Amino acid sequence: MKGTFGLLVYGFLVLRKAFKIITKGGIKMGKTEKKKKSKGKQWIVMLLFMAIGFACGLVMIDYVEASGGSPAKSLGKLLFLFIMMYIMILVQMVIHEAGHLVFGLASGYRFSSFRIMNFMWLKENGKIRHRRFSLAGTGGQCLMGPPDLQDGKIPVILYNLGGALMNMITALIFFCLYCIVPDSFYFSIMMLMLAIIGVGIAVMNGVPLKLGMVNNDGYNAYELSKGGMPLRAFWLQLKVNEQIAKGIRLKDMPEEWFSIPSDDEMQNGMIAVKGVLVCNRLMDRQDFEEADKLMQHFLEIDSGIVGLHRCLLVCDRMYCGLISGRKENVEALLTKEQKNLMKSMKKSPSVLRTEYTYALLGKNDVSKAEKIKALFETCAKTYPYQIEVDAERGLMCIADRQREI
Repeated sequence: MKGTFGLLVYGFLVLRKAFKIITKGGIKMGKTEKKKKSKGKQWIVMLLFMAIGFACGLVMIDYVEASGGSPAKSLGKLLFLFIMMYIMILVQMVIHEAGHLVFGLASGYRFSSFRIMNFMWLKENGKIRHRRFSLAGTGGQCLMGPPDLQDGKIPVILYNLGGALMNMITALIFFCLYCIVPDSFYFSIMMLMLAIIGVGIAVMNGVPLKLGMVNNDGYNAYELSKGGMPLRAFWLQLKVNEQIAKGIRLKDMPEEWFSIPSDDEMQNGMIAVKGVLVCNRLMDRQDFEEADKLMQHFLEIDSGIVGLHRCLLVCDRMYCGLISGRKENVEALLTKEQKNLMKSMKKSPSVLRTEYTYALLGKNDVSKAEKIKALFETCAKTYPYQIEVDAERGLMCIADRQREI
């Protein structure tokens, strides 16, 4: 009994690690009440993964015990099954993103990019190219160009919930294969684990939840089902991403896309992203004073800005402070939490640009700045959006000139 319990606990720990890979959530956000809500929803996700771990643990133990053999042979099988479980999680992640792609194409969207972990395929100049890119808070992502707005609307439900739907559909197929195919140790357990993990990932993504770094698909679908400004903001996000993939910078995109949302509107998660894009565009136009004022305002009010975007806005505020000589403001922004988030996004061009500027202007450490610049150039080689790399290089050149003054 003790041995079985131990194996189940170990199974939970393995799935907990997978949970961290997929979500990387659980950061502190905003005011105390928001932190409590975020933590509560994080525990819901943790309970889901505990259930998956418990179910997979029972399946593994049952099959290993039924197969018999020496203790050493049983241990070898068990270790193999744990490795297989990781592979099954990856398979269901691919299926999830493929669901977004399939249902997105069926809804009139256009392929833009497809990413699993840090492997990304991007449509660039009419060709599909491989790039390396990771985004904190996501295990994968399928981005598509949106159809044109018709009376202020576009289809959103199938595209957003397509991943969860595909997980559920394939989970049912895998379970049917488990039931109808003659019993085979490895095939049977593989089909059963794929079914269990598929249901778990479908629930985790389909049930509306705010997961700290990013909102999940179910929450996005819920927000967008209301229509109105959130729906137009969603269209803008996808349209901006599509334009960037085509090599068009934010500063060169239509002015009318980037109206500043009101404080009340910023409480909506989708519209909050539009507010972030407005700040990003001001940075790209090198209107640093106006960008800093707006970012400070957005970060101080109660808003729907997710943890990932908060971190990047703070990075931009640090940069604005450094080039304007306000080092004391920068030190106040560089909290322990911010350092941890920047570390988790250590290959992001905007994070590297901020660290370079901080080393150069904040610490007067030219040697460290050069090392960061070398890392920036290494990451730039495989970064999917070269237009963003060019913009960040421009900001680093401004920091260089500021040092010379």
